Amino acid sequence: MRQEKNLSTRAAFTLIEVLLVLVILVILGSLATNVFIGTQDKANINAAKAQAGLISDPINRYRLDFGKYPAKIEDLWEEPSDTAMKDKWLSEYVEKLNNDPWGNPYQYLAEGKKNPKKYDFWSNGPDGQSGTDDDIGNWEKE
Repeated sequence: MRQEKNLSTRAAFTLIEVLLVLVILVILGSLATNVFIGTQDKANINAAKAQAGLISDPINRYRLDFGKYPAKIEDLWEEPSDTAMKDKWLSEYVEKLNNDPWGNPYQYLAEGKKNPKKYDFWSNGPDGQSGTDDDIGNWEKE
């Protein structure tokens, strides 16, 4: 008689194998999440820096037209109520600004503290508080 060979074929994974695969997937997922979170933070910081740089042209055009920096940032898109200033007003200098990447309004001072004889324009940064190290503005970091 011919003896058949006992083939040891497996029809399913063992519990240990499934758990090992799940552990590996969790580790890979946590590594990927950390990479993407850091990327989003950097993108938000770069967006705030870009906005601070782009606002300088409209503010300087306003200064050329009126001989002074705008008293408040809204002066760049709101027509003045003063008749003498209305005569010099051609159109809005910039569209109304959206909030910074963290959802907070941008800050503006016509008489800058960090830029004497100029203006300060900044985002409060990720922490949302003004005057902290993460503020992003039109000044050089110290």
